[in-house]
Amino acid sequence: MASRGNQSVVPEAREALDRFKMEAASEVGVNLKQGYNGNLTSREAGSVGGQMVKKMIEAYERGMK
Repeated sequence: MASRGNQSVVPEAREALDRFKMEAASEVGVNLKQGYNGNLTSREAGSVGGQMVKKMIEAYERGMK
């Protein structure tokens, strides 16, 4: 099977994920910009990812009720 690399199977999913990431970054006080964010510290990047995971778990738990 051929590798797709970073290509999304559903292009709209990439846009939704980018919006989700920007929202999570805003909630934890990290200033993300569109495109490359290589200037972020590991702590900042980790806090954005952690907030995203936290929100996904909360959404899953709400769906279980």
